[in-house]
Amino acid sequence: MSPERQREIARKGGKSVPSDRRSFAKDPQLASNAGRKGGLAVSAAKRSFSVDRQLAAQAGKKGGHASRSTPRTDDDRSDEAK
Repeated sequence: MSPERQREIARKGGKSVPSDRRSFAKDPQLASNAGRKGGLAVSAAKRSFSVDRQLAAQAGKKGGHASRSTPRTDDDRSDEAK
């Protein structure tokens, strides 16, 4: 299938959902449910985090730092070290 045809199909799928129901930024619960569904679609034996707890811990730490509304600068990071 050509890339143009793939984009055309994807566009139709996106238009079929009302805008207020497709934005994870506006609805954290929607994002949570989507992530849960995606995780359940993969067998437990193949889920990275269930197999590798260290990987899950690292992702959690990154996620906690990434949730800030403004990007951090190097100056911000050096203040934490003090």
